[in-house]
Amino acid sequence: MNTEKMNLPTEPLALFWFRRDLRLEDNHALYRALASGHKVMAIFIFDQNILRPLSGGHDPRVQFIHQELSSLKNELRTSGSDLSVFYGDPLEVISALGEQMDVQALYANRDYEPYAQKRDESIYRHLEKNGIPFKGYKDHVVFDRSEVVKKDGSPYTVFSPYMRKWKEHLKEHPISHWPSSEHLHQLLPMEPQPMISLEEMEFVPQARKFPERITQQKLLKDYHNTRDIPSVQGTSRLSLHLRFGTISIRHCALLGEKHNEKWLNELIWRDFYQMILYHFPRSVDQAFKPAYDAIEWEENETHFNAWCEGRTGYPLVDAGMRELNATGFMHNRVRMVTASFLTKHLLIDWKRGERYFAAKLLDFELASNVGGWQWASSSGCDAAPYFRVFNPHLQLQKFDPELKYVKTWIPEWGTEQYPEPIVGHKMARERVLSRYQKALKK
Repeated sequence: MNTEKMNLPTEPLALFWFRRDLRLEDNHALYRALASGHKVMAIFIFDQNILRPLSGGHDPRVQFIHQELSSLKNELRTSGSDLSVFYGDPLEVISALGEQMDVQALYANRDYEPYAQKRDESIYRHLEKNGIPFKGYKDHVVFDRSEVVKKDGSPYTVFSPYMRKWKEHLKEHPISHWPSSEHLHQLLPMEPQPMISLEEMEFVPQARKFPERITQQKLLKDYHNTRDIPSVQGTSRLSLHLRFGTISIRHCALLGEKHNEKWLNELIWRDFYQMILYHFPRSVDQAFKPAYDAIEWEENETHFNAWCEGRTGYPLVDAGMRELNATGFMHNRVRMVTASFLTKHLLIDWKRGERYFAAKLLDFELASNVGGWQWASSSGCDAAPYFRVFNPHLQLQKFDPELKYVKTWIPEWGTEQYPEPIVGHKMARERVLSRYQKALKK
């Protein structure tokens, strides 16, 4: 959206930039902006640098964002304001707003991904030259960057001691609630603003139902018993909402504290991977353990395509990949099995699997996706040892013994149409151990 077409205010104001925090309740930076004493104009920018490579088709994640922004606009309009939505380069959009309005400060919640860090740094420098502070706050995680570190100030690279320190830190620093929704009267009064359409950004809308942001207490109380069973909804399915901040991570952590420590531990893994990404940005496309970059991977396109399409002959793997392709979701236990199968049974580079998941997962989050793939391939921090090779047959017997999950996603299971295994487990295990050992001896 071109800022020149807008009826922009002339009074001094603060900008609040929605990003991965698409909610009015318990929003840290929004609260800080509203408490600043300035009237606040809320904005969102569809970042063309991220979206252009994805455009030309349907991307349900962009549709989800668009849907949530429409809801936010409706909520803000009930307060006599609105959300101004732009499409473009964030630096150019914010520069234009700064030139055309009396902007006193820009508020946003922190993003820890490498691209976001560079983007925010360039915006910070630009605003600094014009005397406008860019104020960032912690909201996407419970504890960020260097809040949970070793005594010498260095980051943890092993999860268990990090988790213990995280919980100690929580006792000393209880989770805060930021009552942002109670201060919406500080929003800038605005006439209703038009909303850019998906079509204008070259995306095709489709009928789509997304997971609800409701967490049932019974589910949380049973989580430790049901979380590994893919045929039942034993997990919260909140990962999409945590990814885009339509639910507060603090709210979720408080629920975990109250109802199920195992669920809380999964949220701590999320903090852990965000911290790792911040301190070790090279891990996005390099093994955390550099020696593992020397592994000689297979370049077997037939095997890779069979994995992508769910035609490997291993039913738990195939059911997981078909669920992913059809829905944009895959159960966490099955994610581990499918990732292990690609990297260890097929000996295909974890980065190819990570990119495929990145393109398909509704809840794709760079830190957790990279962390999970490097864990499965044994190349990451605190990863599974390289000699741990999931046996897909045993995983199936343990977690889907009645084949409920498999039969849901593989209608031809048990018929001649279902393929034979593309690799044998025994051969694959011997091959991966030999290949890893050869690389690690260098």
